[in-house]
Amino acid sequence: MFKKLYVILILGSALACKAAPAKMISVPGSNDVQPDEQQSVVCRTITSFISSYNYKKVELNDSISSLIFDRYLKALDENHNYLLASDVKDFEKYRTVLDDDLKSGNLNDAFYIFNVYQKRYNEHVKYSLAQIDKPFDYNQNETFTYDRDNLPWIASQADMDKLWTQRVKYDLLNLKMASADMAKNKETLRKRYENLLSQSNKLSNQDVFQLFMDAFTNSIDPHTNYFNPSNAANFNIDMSRSLEGIGASLNTENEYVTIKSVVPGGPADKSKQISIDDRIIGVAQGADGEFTEVIGWRIDNAIALIRGKKGTIVRLKILPKGKSASDKPKIVEMVREKIILQDQSAKKEIRTYNNNGKQVKIGIISIPAFYVDFNAYKAGDANYKSTTRDVRLILDTLKKNNVDGVVIDLRENGGGSLMEAIELAGLFIKEGPVVQVRDTQNKIEVDQDEDPSISWTGPMAVLVDRFSASASEIFSGAIQDYGRGLIIGTQTYGKGTVQSPIDLDKVISPSVKNLLASLAGKNTKSAAVGNGSQSQFGQLNLTIAKFYRISGNATQHKGVTPDIKFPSVIPMDKYGEDTESSALPFDMINKSDYSTVGSFSNVLPQLNKLHDQRMATNPNYKYLLDDIADFKKRDAEKSVTLNEQSLKQQRDADEARTFDRNNKRRVAMGLQPLKKGETAKPAAVAKKEADDLDFLKIEAGQILTDYIGMDNKVTNVPAPKQ
Repeated sequence: MFKKLYVILILGSALACKAAPAKMISVPGSNDVQPDEQQSVVCRTITSFISSYNYKKVELNDSISSLIFDRYLKALDENHNYLLASDVKDFEKYRTVLDDDLKSGNLNDAFYIFNVYQKRYNEHVKYSLAQIDKPFDYNQNETFTYDRDNLPWIASQADMDKLWTQRVKYDLLNLKMASADMAKNKETLRKRYENLLSQSNKLSNQDVFQLFMDAFTNSIDPHTNYFNPSNAANFNIDMSRSLEGIGASLNTENEYVTIKSVVPGGPADKSKQISIDDRIIGVAQGADGEFTEVIGWRIDNAIALIRGKKGTIVRLKILPKGKSASDKPKIVEMVREKIILQDQSAKKEIRTYNNNGKQVKIGIISIPAFYVDFNAYKAGDANYKSTTRDVRLILDTLKKNNVDGVVIDLRENGGGSLMEAIELAGLFIKEGPVVQVRDTQNKIEVDQDEDPSISWTGPMAVLVDRFSASASEIFSGAIQDYGRGLIIGTQTYGKGTVQSPIDLDKVISPSVKNLLASLAGKNTKSAAVGNGSQSQFGQLNLTIAKFYRISGNATQHKGVTPDIKFPSVIPMDKYGEDTESSALPFDMINKSDYSTVGSFSNVLPQLNKLHDQRMATNPNYKYLLDDIADFKKRDAEKSVTLNEQSLKQQRDADEARTFDRNNKRRVAMGLQPLKKGETAKPAAVAKKEADDLDFLKIEAGQILTDYIGMDNKVTNVPAPKQ
C-alpha cells in the first residue's frame, strides 16, 4: 500500500570529514565497552532519517535530549537499585548534549554512562555473593522494598549495601521456604549470582547501542524503532512466521548452547543425528569452513551463526546428551531450509452452543499477528506464508464443517503487516475502502479491497483486548464501520501509526562500507557470511504516516471501542497508546466513500441484556473480577516482609485462595477439580483444558449465537458469484 520510501543518503564525505570525538573516559570495574565506527555511522544515519522523514516532525534539541537522558537512565536502572545519587549527578552534564552527540555520531557519553552502570552492577552482585554465607535472622519484623521506581536514588554506599543485603536475605528466604537444605539453597543462590555476573560480562557494544537508540527513538514516538542486526533478524522472522535455518529451538544451559526442540520435517529432524538436550559446541559455515567454538556464547550470537540462507551448508559440532566435555563430539552437516513456524500461525477450533434446543456451531479463528513472508511474496512464490492465505484455508474448512458463525480472535495481536489487514478484511466484505493513510505531506491515500469475492458471508464477531493493536485495529475498525460484524471485548491499544522498514544495508553507501571494513581490518562480505542471514547495519522502522478508519476517526490514542464490552484483565492505565508520553494525538479526517452492509444498532440492546443476564449468574465472571482486583492489589505493593512466619502465612493463604478459585472455575466450566500436588497433565490435555477455561472466548461465541438466534438479523452480505 504505502509506496516505497526512496531516500538517497550521502555519508561517505561525512564520515571522512568528521572530527574524532574525545577519547572515552575509562571506568575501572566495568568492561569499558566501546562504541565502534560502524555504530557511529548508523547513529548518524538514523538521526538523519528521523530528523528529515519522521511523521511527527520533531526538532532534535535540548528538550528532546533531556527526554532521551531520562529514558536511557530508566532503561538501565528503572528501580534505582544500582546507580548512586552521585553517579546520576555526574551524568547531569550530558542531559542537554545527547542531541548533539546523536547528530555527530558521538557515542562516548552514552557508553560512559553505561560503563558506570555496569561497574555498579558488578560491584553489587559481587557484594551479594559475599553475603550468602552470613547468618540471617528470619524472625525480625523487617521489610524489603523491591519496587523503588518512585524513590530517590540511593545516596551512600552504606545504604546501597543495606538494600542488597536485604535482597540476599529475601532470595535465601524464598529458597528456604521451598527447601530446608540451606547448604543447597546457598549454592543455588551462589550459582544464580555468578550467572548474573557472567551475563553482565557478555554484554557487547551492540547491546549498549540498542539501549541508547531505544531511548532516542522512543523519545520521538513509541513506534519508531531501531533494530540491531540480531533484533532485525528476529523482527523479520516474527513478521514472516518463517526463517531460514536448521529448524531447532536453542537455549543456554551451563554455558552450553543446548537444543530444546526440533521442528518436524526440518533439517535437524531429517538428519536423524540431533536430539533434545544435545549441546552445540562449534559451528562452521560451508562444507570446509573452520569451526567457531560457541561454548560460553550468548544465545543470540550462536543463533546468528547457525541461521543462514536456504540451500547453504552449516556444520555443527555436537556433544550428545549425557556425554562429558572430554568425550569426542560428532559432526553433523545440514543444508539450511526455509522453516515455517506453524505453532505461531492462525489456528481454528469449533465450539457447539445450545440455542433454545438447537445446536449452533461457531468456528473460532485465533490470529496471533498479521504476518506475511514479504520476500517470498516479492519473489512471486505462489505459496508464500501470510495471515490472509492461512485464514482463507481455515474458512474453507469451517464451511465444510457447516459452522453457523465465525469469531475472529485478535486478543494480544499487536498487529504487523498493513497489507495483510486490508486483505483479511477483504475476505469478509465484497469490495471497498478499508483504511485511510495520511503521510507527512498531509496527502491522504485510501487503501481498498479490490477483490469482489467473499470467503465468509455469514454472521461474524471480532474478539479484541487492550493488546489488540495496529493492524488488528484496522481490521476490527473496518468490520465495525461496515456493520459487517460484532466487535466484542475491551478497548484496543490505540496504535494508529504506520512504519516503513528501512534496511540500513541498502542506504549506507558502498564507499562508507568499504571504509568501515578497512577500519575494522576485515572484509565486509566475509564478515556477513559468519552472521548467517543477518544484516550488517540493522533496520530502522520509521513512522511515516498515520492511519484512519474509513469513518474518518483515527484509532490513534483511542483505539476501537467494542459493541459489547468485557472487563479488562490488562490494566488500562498501564498499557495502551494513551499511556505513552511521546504518542501522537487523536484526530479526525473526512470519511471515505463507502456503504455499510448492515447495522447492529437495533439488536445491541438485546445482545447486551442477554450478556449481562448471563454474567449476573455466571461464577466465572465473578472469578474474573476477583482476578482483576487481585492484580490491582498486588501491583500496588512495593515491599515484602522478611519475617519467615508472616511471609509463609501470607503465601499459604494466597495459594489456598488461588487453588480454591481455580477449582471452582474448573467445576463451573465442567472440568474435574485438581487435587493438591497433582502433577501437570500432558501438553495436549493441558492445552485443551486451557481452551475450555478461556471464559471470554466462550462468551464471545455465545454472544454470536444469541445474534444468530434473533429473528431481526440485520447484517446481510451478498453471496459471491460462483
